[in-house]
Amino acid sequence: MTTGASAPEADPGLTRPWAGFAVPPRRREAHFGDRVLPCFPGRVGSLHAMLEATVARHGERLAMVFEGQRWTWRELAGLSARAASGFLKLGLQPGDRVVLYQSNHPSFVMALLALQQLGAVAVAVGPREQKEGLAWIIQHCGARGVVCDANLLERLPGPTDAPALQWAVWVNDQAVVEAHHPHPPAGLAAADQRLHCGFDELLLEPPCSHVQPVQEEDTAIVLYTSGTTGRPKGAMLTHFNVLHSVQHFISCMALTESDRSMLAVPVTHVTGLIANLMTVVGTGAALLVLPVFKAEHFLQLAAREGMTHTLMVPAMYKLLLLDPHFTGFELSRWRIGGFGGAPMPTSTIDDLAKCLPSLQLLNAYGATETTSPTTMMPIGQTRAHADTVGIALPCAAVMVMDEQGCELPAGEVGELWISGPMVVKGYWNDPAATAREFTAGWWHSGDLGSVDAEGYVRVLDRKKDMINRGGYKVFSTEVENVLLQMPGVIEAAVVGVPCPVLGERVHAHVYTQRQDLDVGEVKAFCAERLADYKVPEHLTVSPAALPRNANGKLMKRHLRTTPTDAAS
Repeated sequence: MTTGASAPEADPGLTRPWAGFAVPPRRREAHFGDRVLPCFPGRVGSLHAMLEATVARHGERLAMVFEGQRWTWRELAGLSARAASGFLKLGLQPGDRVVLYQSNHPSFVMALLALQQLGAVAVAVGPREQKEGLAWIIQHCGARGVVCDANLLERLPGPTDAPALQWAVWVNDQAVVEAHHPHPPAGLAAADQRLHCGFDELLLEPPCSHVQPVQEEDTAIVLYTSGTTGRPKGAMLTHFNVLHSVQHFISCMALTESDRSMLAVPVTHVTGLIANLMTVVGTGAALLVLPVFKAEHFLQLAAREGMTHTLMVPAMYKLLLLDPHFTGFELSRWRIGGFGGAPMPTSTIDDLAKCLPSLQLLNAYGATETTSPTTMMPIGQTRAHADTVGIALPCAAVMVMDEQGCELPAGEVGELWISGPMVVKGYWNDPAATAREFTAGWWHSGDLGSVDAEGYVRVLDRKKDMINRGGYKVFSTEVENVLLQMPGVIEAAVVGVPCPVLGERVHAHVYTQRQDLDVGEVKAFCAERLADYKVPEHLTVSPAALPRNANGKLMKRHLRTTPTDAAS
């Protein structure tokens, strides 16, 4: 696929919502066999080429900050090239899968970039994944090697459970570049004869000068989806997918090399990986790596380094506001606050606007299968369209389909189908799921929603989470959005509980620091804002965060089995 000069716009109608933004020209191109997609023709051909372009333009600019350590783009690329030599010494071949089972750490960034230089496939897995799930992922993708935090080594499967796994590289808690650590840390089985070494040993190798040629439709990264209803599926993110998502973020968030992006969500999740890390690689901006989100640590790092940009879930913004020292931090450079995964309460939007008038909150809706963003709220429109997730991105398309696969008119509710160059080509080693969930390049999201006449997209619920109360449809997101407006409520989740008369009743779970919240107050608050059949009839109050899976998504199936703490 050539990446020649610009050509006529793919669809002039799609340009109007993003008029005034620095969106590159687009043209239609054929990809993945049967897809004809609006694309950015001036793109580079791979993720490694994107890194090389950034080093050429911004080599001496700050690239990454982690716990007092700082690297320029030239230094970061050099260390990644050393890691590439280390991987070659371990026998890595083009196309091999390597699991990166890590927390937020510079070694993840170096390993990921090294794998792209060698034409290998990075399989990012968060540290919350437990031994059984990790073993299944390693076996399913046929991983050749794994890079993991030293304290996670004990979760690695043995040779009989993962016969293709030949080596493991551990990352110690110390700095990335330190003295050689020749002995494996505790947790490594003595009987395991596979190759093992520390990540710092890879960095002692001379920089690798070889760059493995790849095609842009080759898989660069595999991310396993949440598996909320069964085994997770490995979404294949190609170079082509990632490059388009990076350009969407750059154009629609107006990002430049002067930005400083806080990585506060897991880098192994599609948001942290694409919206933060890869977008920073694409701009030459700086990545501020936060190992674990704690409001106090976030605010300290943001103030010290002049953070300008981040993407988080709404509950994290709420926790920042609840920090007693929030207003004492210098955050005047913070201009872009992306969010997604849940509604942002209008009270949170208003409170942040009072404290940080220069901050633009932007809702971004997407999924692993869409390489992060599908829609985004244009800058300056969040408060006026707070009940939507914005509009389709310049190369994206969203249509609403009924159960028979027919498109519905504007404003009607159905399943959201998504198309564009950021939609993955399918699932790793799972042709049945690929055939079931994709139609001619349109991914069936499983989300119920609508698109109004102006193009604003509303996401109402997951198909499987919609509650049927006596024949009335209750969209959990609508109720959750109201609950999040209650003082002191940090998180909310609504599920249906069985009822022999009505089929289901509405049950609310809330995470709050209030000790006095009861079902009566919740019902009274909701009754003023919702139809009577949508008002929660049962309530479970939690003093801790609601349960989430390894990818950070709320586990509603667990909430459905939680005993009712309070009821009408």
